[in-house]
Amino acid sequence: MKLNFSIWVSLLGFLFSTCTAYVATRDNCCILDERFGNYCPTTCGIANFLNKYQPETDQDLQVLENILQQISNSSAITDDLFHQIRNVHVPNRPTQPNVVSAFAQKSRDIIDEVIRYENTIVAHENTIQFLTEMVVSNNNKIAVLKQKTAQLEARCQQPCEDTVQIKELTGRDCQDIANKGARQSGLYFVKPQKTKEQFLVYCEIDSAGNGWTIVQRRLDGSEDFRKNWIQYKEGFGHLSPNDRTEFWLGNEKTHLITTQSTVPYALRIELEDWSGQTSHADYAHFKIGAEADKYRLTYAFFVGGDAGDAFDGFDFGDDPSDKFFTSHNGMQFSTHDSDNDKYDGNCADQDGSGWWMNRCHAGHLNGKYYRGGEYTERDSGPSGYDNGIIWATWRSRWYSMKKTSMKIIPFSRLAALGGGQAGEIKQGLGSRGDI
Repeated sequence: MKLNFSIWVSLLGFLFSTCTAYVATRDNCCILDERFGNYCPTTCGIANFLNKYQPETDQDLQVLENILQQISNSSAITDDLFHQIRNVHVPNRPTQPNVVSAFAQKSRDIIDEVIRYENTIVAHENTIQFLTEMVVSNNNKIAVLKQKTAQLEARCQQPCEDTVQIKELTGRDCQDIANKGARQSGLYFVKPQKTKEQFLVYCEIDSAGNGWTIVQRRLDGSEDFRKNWIQYKEGFGHLSPNDRTEFWLGNEKTHLITTQSTVPYALRIELEDWSGQTSHADYAHFKIGAEADKYRLTYAFFVGGDAGDAFDGFDFGDDPSDKFFTSHNGMQFSTHDSDNDKYDGNCADQDGSGWWMNRCHAGHLNGKYYRGGEYTERDSGPSGYDNGIIWATWRSRWYSMKKTSMKIIPFSRLAALGGGQAGEIKQGLGSRGDI
C-alpha cells in the first residue's frame, strides 16, 4: 500500500511540472471549483492542488501510517499470543470439575486438622491445669503430713507412757501356758502343733489354773463386724492387755488351735444383756474345719448353760421347720463376699456380718450392735431381718446383747468344772427359719 501511494504521488508531480504555465479562466475552465482556486480541475490544476495540500496530506498519512504500524505491531503480538494459546490449549481436553472440589476438600481437611490440634491443645491445657491443682493439693497434704510427722517425732522424744506387756511364757494354747505356771490373764504368744509361726492371743487364766483362749469379744460396738472373708480368716480388731477391746481372733487361728491334736476342745458362749444379767452356754468337742471346708463348725453335744442351746436351732413359730433351718452344727462360715449357707439368698449379706449361717440362724454373736437391746424390723434396715447380736434361746431375736465372748479350752478342763448333757447334731435345708 505504501509503494502504490509513492508511485501515484510521483505521477502527480510530473503532471504538475508540465502544467505550471497554464492559467485557468472561466472561458477555458469547463468546471470552476472554489477549492481549486483559479485553476480548473485539469491535470495541471489537480497537480497544483496536490502541491498545495500535499504537505498536510503527507503529515496526516504519516500519522495514519504510524497508527497502522502500531496496529500491525499489536496484531503481530496478538498473533503471537494466539499462537502460544493454540500451542498450550489442547482441543477437546476433558474438563476437571473435581479439581476445585478436591482443593476445597483438602482445605477443609486442613481446617479440621487445625481445629483438632486446637482442641488437643485446649485439652492438654485443662489436663495441665488439673495436674497443677493436684500438685498444689498434694503439696498441701505433704505439708500437713510433715507437720504431723514433726509432731510425732516430738512425741517420740518423750518417754513412752502406754506400754503393752506380752508375757514371756508360750505354749500350744492358753491352757498349756497356764499348765506351765502362768497365773495372770493377758497377752501371750501361742504356737499350735501344726503351725510354723506363733501368734498373739488373749489368755483368760483364773485362780484354779484354767486357761481360756478368747476367740471373740463384743463390749461396746466400737468394732464394725461387717468384714469380708479374708478379714474373718485373719482376724480383726485389737487385742489389749486388759481385754477391754472388741476383736475376732480369726478363723484360721481358731482352726489351728482346735484341730492341733486328738485332744477335744470345748466352746463357752458368755452373754450379758443391757440390765447386767449374764448367762452362758457350753459345747463339747468343738472344732473349726479348714478353709478348704469353709471353716465348718462342728461340736458333739451341748454341755449346758442357762443361755440355752441356740446352736441347735429355735422354733420361732413362723414355720414348723424353724428349728431345723436355724441350727448351726455342721454349718460352713459365710460372709457377704463368700456365701456358703443353705439359703437361696445370702444370710451374711442380709445380716451384715460373718457367721456359721444355716437358713439363717438362732444364735448370731457377730451381728449389728444395737444400744439398749431392743430393736425392730424397721431398725434393721430394708431387709427387716433379725440382724442383732442375738441368742434366741435366752433373749428374743429382737433383742441385741450388750456383751458377748467366745472362748475355748480343752474339754478335759471343762469336764472337771461340771457335768453335761448330750445333744444331737442338726443339719438341713429349707426357707429362712429365723424370719
